[in-house]
Amino acid sequence: MSDDGAVRTFSTVPGNESPERMPCPVCGTKDSSLLLRIPGAVFERCRSCKVVFQNPRSSQEELNQRYGREYFEYELENESQFYRLMQLALHDIGFFPHIDRRESASGEFLDVGCATGMLLESLADRGWSVQGVEVCRESAEYGAQTRGVPIHAGTLESAAFSARRFTVVHASHLIEHLTDPVGFVEELYRIVIPGGYLILTTPNIGGLQARLLGERWRSAIADHIVLFRKYTLKQLVERAGFRTERIKTWGGLAAGAGPRFLKEILDRLVKPVGIGDVMVLLARRPPEEGENEYAGRGFTFRNARRRVRFEAHR
Repeated sequence: MSDDGAVRTFSTVPGNESPERMPCPVCGTKDSSLLLRIPGAVFERCRSCKVVFQNPRSSQEELNQRYGREYFEYELENESQFYRLMQLALHDIGFFPHIDRRESASGEFLDVGCATGMLLESLADRGWSVQGVEVCRESAEYGAQTRGVPIHAGTLESAAFSARRFTVVHASHLIEHLTDPVGFVEELYRIVIPGGYLILTTPNIGGLQARLLGERWRSAIADHIVLFRKYTLKQLVERAGFRTERIKTWGGLAAGAGPRFLKEILDRLVKPVGIGDVMVLLARRPPEEGENEYAGRGFTFRNARRRVRFEAHR
């Protein structure tokens, strides 16, 4: 983190990799047009589904090799700031207090891309059963040994969890790093219980900063393979079978990118209209036929949205 409080985005320079041209990773079509050209990467927009993706790109196996010791040190240095941002995002979409209050005593929370496990540790202290997945072995081992939380060192696929296991599946700033976001979301759908929740946080290429900065946007980096806007992320999760409950965005100006007063003004402006720099999505796997959607627990998220205003805290 810099002296002004800004967290730099972790980014590597592609090394000895063999990138190849690929079809759209979401809809599979080969019709795309140039959007952004940055050092080490070219981004195209699919003419069919409008998803933005890196093309050509390296394989997932090659990409995973980028997350070693240097990445662990970056995560460790910034873990408190990342944890604070995750907490704010979880408040935004109603995980706190509603889902947490209702499910923590008996629910199981999966965090994919859990880094050093700080979020998992805090949720375990609140009564949740927790499980993490982290591709950076150093981060996974640190979290397991230091925080005492179970973390699988590897990918979601290699963890091979049983079907319908988790109450909540959560992935913060992960899906943009994946070559197969469709398979990833389908696997999350398989392992979440009917009526369970999906929470995804990712950069918003439809946000104000991306529109104004273009190739200078902080999330236009070689480590990001797929970039979504609100409606393309919604289409992705609903194609897998989830039902979208809420999408919120935040961030009008990155910390340190301008005067503090200007950041405060832009942060307030972008949030109500949904053009913030980062977005968080809450979706739900539909309950089984004949099952009460909220299990008779006296709470419906849609009704709560009419009653509760979440503070514009970013």
